[in-house]
Amino acid sequence: MFLKNAWYVAAWDHEVTRELQQILVLGEKVCIFRTEKGELVALEDACPHRKLPLSKGRIKGDTVECGYHGLTFDCAGKCVWAPGTGRIPSNANVHAYPVHEKYGLVWIWMGNPALADPADIFEIENYDNPDWGINRGAAMELNCNYLLMCDNLLDPTHVAWVHQSSFAAAATRDTPLRITKTDDGVIVHRWMMDHEPAPFYKKVVEFEGNCDRLQHYEVRYPSHALIRAVFTPAGTGGPDGPLHEKTFIMDSYNFMTPTTERETRYYWFQLRNIRPDDAALSQMMTEDVQHAFEEDRAVLNEVQKGMEEKTSPHIDLPIDGGQLRFRRQLQAMINEEQMVDRQMAE
Repeated sequence: MFLKNAWYVAAWDHEVTRELQQILVLGEKVCIFRTEKGELVALEDACPHRKLPLSKGRIKGDTVECGYHGLTFDCAGKCVWAPGTGRIPSNANVHAYPVHEKYGLVWIWMGNPALADPADIFEIENYDNPDWGINRGAAMELNCNYLLMCDNLLDPTHVAWVHQSSFAAAATRDTPLRITKTDDGVIVHRWMMDHEPAPFYKKVVEFEGNCDRLQHYEVRYPSHALIRAVFTPAGTGGPDGPLHEKTFIMDSYNFMTPTTERETRYYWFQLRNIRPDDAALSQMMTEDVQHAFEEDRAVLNEVQKGMEEKTSPHIDLPIDGGQLRFRRQLQAMINEEQMVDRQMAE
């Protein structure tokens, strides 16, 4: 089950062109393209006549023509031509999904269009700040339920075992976690004081010696995450620390789009507060992050299989507190949304 009244990432902006293409979001097939002026359009990808996907048809100006019998639909999903006597059936329409372009991403609203407000899209601090650098990679296809990746991004401890060559450090094994529930999600965080920087960050930070490190793992409903890493010279960190002028900050943004109940498309990029124009640094960070995410994918794909095939109950640990709070609240939101939908249908 999914929360439908929410914005999800449908694609990178450069992936949507004048060519009709099908994407899968929350188990629904969507035909997405751009108008002659470059505006985004997303329609239900099924002609109401015989359900041939509209993405198998052809684009004519700013309309889409079905490849079977020529029914033609405008950008709002209204049929504007049908074969035969010229009379267009009143139910010859397809659903049009609200879409919006922001942060180099295409966002889609799968629920009630009347509730879609672009102001509710996840806010990304420093995206257009020229003092911050950016690196990104292609979307990843995960063979697991999206909530398993949400679990992963509320779990700072897993890096000690899954990412030993990149994000791990001795302190990531057992430094206590703090959990904060917010209006729009859950934060799991901790400061780890006076230890050697992890391998990935040791190549990036601009100071010598040990560090104080913040792991800030935040997931917001329905499935968007901010992972903030802060590295500052030892003795300058902590909740009340002054932070050194050479403090390194990396904000990793992660957007999990459920495609089916057991498959997820994962979009991501990082912003950093140093060397914004250093292309070699951006390339190195992209490659290293991709390697780490491949480690996550390998584990989570197997976790999906293990949960599906389990012959005994799985258990929870104290470190799972943030994940469990997130799942409970998200399920309550889904239940409320479905109850409202049932009431409106009666």
